[in-house]
Amino acid sequence: MGDAFIRHIELLGYEKRFFPSQHYVYMFLVKWNDLSEKVVYRRFTEIYEFHKALKEMFPIESGDINIENRIIPHLPAPKWFDGQRSTENRQGTLAEYCYTLVNLPHKISRCPHVVNFFKVRHDDMNPVTESQIKKPEVFLLLKDSKKNPTDIMGPIVLQTYRAIADYEKSSTSEMSLKAGDMADVVEKSENGWWFCQLKNKRGWVPAAYLEPMDGPDESEEQEPNYAGEAYMVWKSYTAVEEDELTLKEGDTIEVIHKLLDGWWVIRKDETIGYYPSMYLQKAGEVNTSVKSEQRNRSAPPRRSTIRNVKSIHKQGRKQISQEIYRRNSKKYIQNQRNMRGNSQNKANVIIEKNEPEDKKPMAQPAVPPRPSKDLILNRCTESTRRKIL
Repeated sequence: MGDAFIRHIELLGYEKRFFPSQHYVYMFLVKWNDLSEKVVYRRFTEIYEFHKALKEMFPIESGDINIENRIIPHLPAPKWFDGQRSTENRQGTLAEYCYTLVNLPHKISRCPHVVNFFKVRHDDMNPVTESQIKKPEVFLLLKDSKKNPTDIMGPIVLQTYRAIADYEKSSTSEMSLKAGDMADVVEKSENGWWFCQLKNKRGWVPAAYLEPMDGPDESEEQEPNYAGEAYMVWKSYTAVEEDELTLKEGDTIEVIHKLLDGWWVIRKDETIGYYPSMYLQKAGEVNTSVKSEQRNRSAPPRRSTIRNVKSIHKQGRKQISQEIYRRNSKKYIQNQRNMRGNSQNKANVIIEKNEPEDKKPMAQPAVPPRPSKDLILNRCTESTRRKIL
């Protein structure tokens, strides 16, 4: 394999830390060419020094010789005192800076200076924990707010989940858990993999192994939509359990229930079953590079396959059986057919009522009365008069 390089840098937000003194660090999710994903923390002063050195290495591309040749993005200098407001307001600029940086020509975006700056350090793997003075406060950047920093969320502590069973990671981008571990969830992906952190560990964990601290999380799951949402299969899957479906790439299906563990209930014609959501994409959607990366990742385990009688997922949680999915889906399809049939009948009635006049049967003319004998003798010809004499 060639030299390491960065495929994507995503700004997750920032942390307010209190050790050794109060300061702020930005959180970046760095995606590498070997498909690994690492979270790194950098102060803005570090980022600005990195930026200045990059400009010195590439004077032409930084516009020092001719401003028209500048392709290296701008970055404002740090203030004399960087408080929380300036840290927050700078996020939109910093997110745009990272996006532009990774998409510069390879001689810049893949140079050792860039690669080394975003490599994982010892401090990234061993961040400040709650045992030291005060636990850091985390401020996340909303997905749709990268260009509008005023919409940044207020101070939050990441939502904490409990591991309901042991999980052993199968790749470097994942994180192992022991039953009872308390992990903070940084990002929830609808494919059933959640990005978590646990003290000095970070990585992807199957959502099926996690439960909230205060009760079942069914409120986060959508209600079934038996009308169905059109999706396409972009990766084949062979069913392992009886209630799963086997589909091939290119098949079109309808999603009727999106579940948190990443296994969605889908309808193929009139057949209902479970299918990994990470192998589906909306009809008409372009296949993204993220989905291409997922081809090498296996589907997460289903929640129903994790055996733990103490899990609160089995307490007071609304259960929907496979038979209920089938029955409700069949009822919906039948109702739709009946509605279409009634609409057709109504249309036929309207056509009959509006039938053109020339197609209606003509009224029969009345038969005139026979003329009297005197009238025939006075007005008719000789031959006609002879017939009545």
